Amino acid sequence: MAGPIALGAAAALGLGWRWLFFLFAALTLLQFSDLMLDVLLRFLALYFVDVVGATPPQAGGAVAVCTGAGLLGNLLLIPLLERVRGLRYLRLSAMVELALFPTFLLVPGFWAKLVLLALLGLFSAGWYSVLKAQLYSAMPGQSGTVMAVGNIFGLMGALVPLGLGLVAERLDLIVAMWLLLLGPIALLTGVPRHSTRRFVHS
Repeated sequence: MAGPIALGAAAALGLGWRWLFFLFAALTLLQFSDLMLDVLLRFLALYFVDVVGATPPQAGGAVAVCTGAGLLGNLLLIPLLERVRGLRYLRLSAMVELALFPTFLLVPGFWAKLVLLALLGLFSAGWYSVLKAQLYSAMPGQSGTVMAVGNIFGLMGALVPLGLGLVAERLDLIVAMWLLLLGPIALLTGVPRHSTRRFVHS
């Protein structure tokens, strides 16, 4: 139902269908990036208690470690992005996450997982902000359109934890956790190697 509505809105705003497809693709990268951010945090305590065998205070500590590492990563990212392009950072950090997350799931022991979790939080920092900035940069003067369609995709993205919860209930929590790998995979396959912004030289 959202497709025809979005197409009609794009036509009313004078946007071409190429812009609409680009907008949908960019927003779908935003939703996939959230798998290793907020979605992971929602399942983290349950994973540590039910799978790792940690106590509830230990599970709470794991969530705090991941959150703290993410905050530290955001602070370190500010000077880093002055030297490295945002898209390059996204691709490199997604490659690191693609290696770290399976290791996190497979390695035994609470403390080893805690160290890997801190690294995961550190390297996923800034994903959402960099993608959002690239989207606004690629569509100058269309911030209203980006926000409107972003709200629609946000509603769809809110169903992702529900879907993963159903997978965990019907199959296993481990299966649901492995599905979070779709986040870095989507970034590696969907993020362009170069910025989509075009510069006009006088």
